[in-house]
Amino acid sequence: MIPVRLRGACVVITGGARGIGLATAKACAAQGARVFIGDIDEAAAQEAATEVGGKGYRLDVRSRESFAEFLAAVDGPPDVLVNNAGIMPMGRFADEDDLVTDAILDINVKGVLTGTKLVLPGMLERGYGHIVNVASYLGEVPGAGLASYCASKHAVIGFSESLRDELHGTGVSVTAVLPSAVRTDLVAGVQLGGVLPTVDPERIADAVVASCNHRRTIVAVPGWMRAYEIAAALLPDQLIAAVRGHLTRDRVLHRLDTPARGEYDARVRRDADRLS
Repeated sequence: MIPVRLRGACVVITGGARGIGLATAKACAAQGARVFIGDIDEAAAQEAATEVGGKGYRLDVRSRESFAEFLAAVDGPPDVLVNNAGIMPMGRFADEDDLVTDAILDINVKGVLTGTKLVLPGMLERGYGHIVNVASYLGEVPGAGLASYCASKHAVIGFSESLRDELHGTGVSVTAVLPSAVRTDLVAGVQLGGVLPTVDPERIADAVVASCNHRRTIVAVPGWMRAYEIAAALLPDQLIAAVRGHLTRDRVLHRLDTPARGEYDARVRRDADRLS
């Protein structure tokens, strides 16, 4: 499959106002792409777009109408769609508000499916296009205190691999990028370091850009994390559970700095309430 040339390409990024999305916008713009940012925070989207020389619009990925309006405002058909918008509330599943559960699934899963469904017909007609779904390695590694989030990212990985197989031979490709913990608002209040691999958003942005060239199915960042899948298949459950305890269980259920997550959690709840 030929590489997607980013110079002059139309690149659409959801959740692009901050974090991984903004880093990806900068990386694509640096390659000469025409960047279009969608975000629930319209002012932040426009500010980010100004920073990278692109255009920013309000986008609520939970709404098909909002997504269609966003894509209609883009200058030209998308060559690359980066489904990046996502939220990561933390806490015990039994205590999770239904509005938050719905928001996780609507944004992290349905938003990916809706955006893909809207851009796919045009890509298939042209026989050219690339879709990048920013998932998480927590779609492969279970995380206590993150049950709904892990479920959403597991769904995105399965969707990405299945759709890629479906599109075989069409010239349209799908890549799922699986970050480890990324230094953004999503991990506010989590004690990083130790055995928890942690990277900056620029590492993920570089992986998204690289995927336009190699167009592989799964890209983990860092790549060595994929050794977990082999280990989980071969080692005793008790040992793997101990590893997961150090990765997420203790950090999220016992040592989470809840006040430090206050601003992020308030923003998530506010956005969840908007379409309730």
